[in-house]
Amino acid sequence: MTGADEPVAEERFRTSGTVKWFDVNRGFGFLLSAGGQEDILLHANVLRSYGQNSVPEGAVVEVIVQRTPRGLQATTVLSVGTVTESDSPPIEELGEIDRDELARLPFLPARVKWYDRLKGFGFANVFGNEQDVFLHAEVLRRAGFADLQPGEALAVRVIEGRRGKMAAQVVAWDAVLRLEPPAEA
Repeated sequence: MTGADEPVAEERFRTSGTVKWFDVNRGFGFLLSAGGQEDILLHANVLRSYGQNSVPEGAVVEVIVQRTPRGLQATTVLSVGTVTESDSPPIEELGEIDRDELARLPFLPARVKWYDRLKGFGFANVFGNEQDVFLHAEVLRRAGFADLQPGEALAVRVIEGRRGKMAAQVVAWDAVLRLEPPAEA
């Protein structure tokens, strides 16, 4: 083989970028590369392989990218950072819980019952419990989610709010193992 028939080595490298926008319905979005020079295409399938269906604007995403004739394209998501938090809690009940106390709560397996991005809230069901768990948009945004789909698997830390159970922390189900080592038998 010579000339055009020779295999071309794919240029892949690790980088991070800030989410410019991501549209679940269109199935893709773009990250602004860490250097701010190029956009990186982030396809929904690549994000789903990481265990999430969406990412909010402003979240920092660490990815493996491949240079293609049309530009940079994410091939693997390594991590999704949280959106920068303000000093104030997103909702009043969360201001009443100590961060160390929250960290001691177990992550519980849950499925999204419904979520309305425009209303800014929804509900999930924790496995083995009939009571709904309230999902607030700000808690999701800080966890790196822009939207949720019915049936999507999550891990939630639940607190008792004034009107019932609410998620104080949310992570993608697949990501919980990166945060908590499996319990020993």
